[in-house]
Amino acid sequence: MRLLIIEDDLEAASYMQKGLTEAGHLADHAPDGETGLEMARTADYDVLIVDRMLPRRDGLSVIATLR
Repeated sequence: MRLLIIEDDLEAASYMQKGLTEAGHLADHAPDGETGLEMARTADYDVLIVDRMLPRRDGLSVIATLR
């Protein structure tokens, strides 16, 4: 499964990415909402894990835009 983690807390994102990778998944990371939105538009992800409070664009806006 390919996942995108959109999270500005680098420690939390690293922890999630490591765990998901160890479980056999492909996990990418975006540090803010704008970067996450661009990554989600240009790659085929099965799951997005999105923080609600993000710099440059909040998580709810990212999800609403992708819908």
